[in-house]
Amino acid sequence: MTALSRRISYLYTFIILLTTTSSSQEHPSIHEEELEEHKSEKIIVEQVDVLTGLENLILNYSEIVANKQVGIVTNHTGLDSRGRPNWIAIEEGTSAQVVALFTPEHGLTGQFLAGEHVAYHSEEYIHLPKIFSLYGAIKKPAAHMLEGVELLIYDIQDVGTRFYTYITTLGLVMEAAAENDIPVLILDRPNPISGAKVSGPTLDLAHQSFVGYYPIPVQYGLTPGELAKMIVGENWIETIPELEVIPMVNWSRELWNDETTIPWVPTSPNIPDVVTATVYPGTCFLEATNVSEGRGTPLPFLQAGAPWIDGKLLSQKLNQLNLDGVAFRPVSFTPRHPEKSGHMKYQDENCNGVRIVVADRRKFDPVLTGVHLLNLIHELYPAKFEIQDKTLNRLFGTGELFMLFQGNITLQELLSIMVSDTSLFLELRKPYLLYP
Repeated sequence: MTALSRRISYLYTFIILLTTTSSSQEHPSIHEEELEEHKSEKIIVEQVDVLTGLENLILNYSEIVANKQVGIVTNHTGLDSRGRPNWIAIEEGTSAQVVALFTPEHGLTGQFLAGEHVAYHSEEYIHLPKIFSLYGAIKKPAAHMLEGVELLIYDIQDVGTRFYTYITTLGLVMEAAAENDIPVLILDRPNPISGAKVSGPTLDLAHQSFVGYYPIPVQYGLTPGELAKMIVGENWIETIPELEVIPMVNWSRELWNDETTIPWVPTSPNIPDVVTATVYPGTCFLEATNVSEGRGTPLPFLQAGAPWIDGKLLSQKLNQLNLDGVAFRPVSFTPRHPEKSGHMKYQDENCNGVRIVVADRRKFDPVLTGVHLLNLIHELYPAKFEIQDKTLNRLFGTGELFMLFQGNITLQELLSIMVSDTSLFLELRKPYLLYP
């Protein structure tokens, strides 16, 4: 099979799933009314024609890579508008030679499961440049992997959430490049859940890990290029490379991915669409508990449940909070995880809980919603709700959410900390913004 035959074409679809479970309330809440208004409404989006950094490089900045041997940190999301992988597009559109590929979690094809070590067998990729996994025993490129590389390019679609590990790989790659005197070029791509919203606490470096590497909020509202500039400007890595960002053309902060002409490519097995990416910053906290986050179902991160939860009661309690832009419906589901999955909660067991339905994504705050979801489950089921404190602290980024469950901090105190952290970060990030 030739390299050209490996080109992948993606048909972009945007689907909203709304359940039709009837409410037991005599008078519908404002959330029920909002759901009824939206559930049969087709979303018609006038798309903005946006060029990614990859296409901008080829069209307007090809001299940067002219006659260079380049390595590319990428995966299946690094496509141009014709569906060509970036290593093909760059070789066909410039005089550069791609000599190595480096891949993050989920691998080159995006099919490895969360947490699954990625390894390649050379006979499977004989028509590609040298390929190295950065998600296994090695997470930072070693010197021998960078031999012959004159410029290191980063081109991966992210999801705008701190614990999504592609951005940790970004920092480690930048460090390795600096240590080997190799300049770094970021081909920028959108923050798919917009660059306008910032939410959640700033990571306390006492809880730094591969799923939380920088002191940024959970939803940080930056593109990969902006984050790379901030990493360098704030000295968040040990060695600083020569860095250049090829910006997108015509992107602005308030745009969501489906409001652009850039087709959505599922970034990993459990982030299949923009709807999931929108909710993910809040429901991923469930990974630190004995409540299913919907993995092993068609709606990962869009539903939460356990055999011991009363979905009707939980949905009513959540809707009574009147959280902006979101409503909750009772749901039952049965997780069926793949064999190699590291997440096997309630395999083949019926779970009851809630489905999270975003009615207005610009008002919706996923981190706030996630905090209230966990807090209500803890209040309703204190004897059954279990938490892995170290995992929760790594995901949340601080110890305060666990302190809430221990009774050492109030909910209002926690929410005030989140608001304060968000305000401080919005100021801190200003010098690094590339887009209005």
